[in-house]
Amino acid sequence: MDRGIDRANRRLALGMVLVACGMLGFGFALAPLYNVFCRVTGLNGKTVGHPVTGPLVEDPSRWVRVQLMAYTPGALAGWTFRPEQPELLVHPGRTYATRFVARNPDPAPRTVRAVPSVAPGLAARYLRKAQCFCFSRQAFAPGEERELHLVFAIDPRLPRRYGTLSLAYTLFEADHGNQGGG
Repeated sequence: MDRGIDRANRRLALGMVLVACGMLGFGFALAPLYNVFCRVTGLNGKTVGHPVTGPLVEDPSRWVRVQLMAYTPGALAGWTFRPEQPELLVHPGRTYATRFVARNPDPAPRTVRAVPSVAPGLAARYLRKAQCFCFSRQAFAPGEERELHLVFAIDPRLPRRYGTLSLAYTLFEADHGNQGGG
């Protein structure tokens, strides 16, 4: 009888180790799988992976409202980060340029990166960015203020049910060695 209990305990221990290894592997695979899922579906405003194909033809009969937002969480809460124009009315197919203003109030240099998000998420595939400050790290000197440029167009194939798009940028610190600094 003790032999049966020992065998059951070993089986249970082996099962628990396998479950723990599976959970660990799933944890490592989750982020890449989530990114692929977001790129395919447009969830969370992922615009990467949607190739720009063909020229756009302006649709002057239609207007789309584009709301621009800027956020600075945590370590960058004291920063100035805002769109020059919080809202634009655009014709799909036409290219528009706008700017965001960012200012580092800290006495130390900071390197930041803006992460974009588009809402509704499924409309993200229709946003074409020709130039965006979110594509690169931005190094700011102490007290430096800078204009960050965005050039974009809305694909005219955007379904008509989307009359408003929100394009939000969240500014994160990119220089992880300086997170605790001023």
